[in-house]
Amino acid sequence: MPSSEWDDLRKLARRLENDIDLKLVAFSKVGSGGSTSTSSDSAPLLGEHIFDNLSMEIEQMLDRLSTINDKMAELPSSGTSMMIHTLQRHREILNGYRQEFSKIRANHTTRIEREELLRGSGIGNSSSSISSGGLSRRDMYLKESSHLNSSHSLINDQINIAIETKEHLTSQRQYFKRLQTRFNDISNRFPMISSLIQRINMKKRRDSLILGGVIAVCTFLLLLYAFH
Repeated sequence: MPSSEWDDLRKLARRLENDIDLKLVAFSKVGSGGSTSTSSDSAPLLGEHIFDNLSMEIEQMLDRLSTINDKMAELPSSGTSMMIHTLQRHREILNGYRQEFSKIRANHTTRIEREELLRGSGIGNSSSSISSGGLSRRDMYLKESSHLNSSHSLINDQINIAIETKEHLTSQRQYFKRLQTRFNDISNRFPMISSLIQRINMKKRRDSLILGGVIAVCTFLLLLYAFH
């Protein structure tokens, strides 16, 4: 008897899962605004009505599937791993349907809020918005598209500036490398010049030391004379 009841609940759960799957497909199309035969621009309230009805219907079906899974879990499974695995699979399918349902509703809410925000930033004439409600939404989409295009052009300009700067720095680096190589070649070709430069530097350091010593001695003598 429990086995027969298990099979009945399992068949019912599969049938309900198939129905929920089909409903979620239609629910996703309605939520994206492109499922009904009438345009969403000309009949937005009709689309919202269909979305709300589907949302309520799917929510009831999900609750019913959850109840069926609970009944299957309450049956004595006689410890068979196959039945436990099947019940676990049905629960995973239910969780997946719930996540998909929540995702579609959240995306729909975000889309509606975005359209309301764009509509609020448009022309404030109520009479013209009522008479041209279908055109206002298309105008908003065109305006948003133009904003995106302008953003893309600005990004491209910044990328071109960065590329030109990189090329300029690369050319400067190559120029300094060539200059350093040329100096090294000159010093290697004329070792006497490099030795002469070293001697001049040594003489300058020696003269600086002598001058510093003379100044120190003079300063010491002046201080000694002043205090005596």
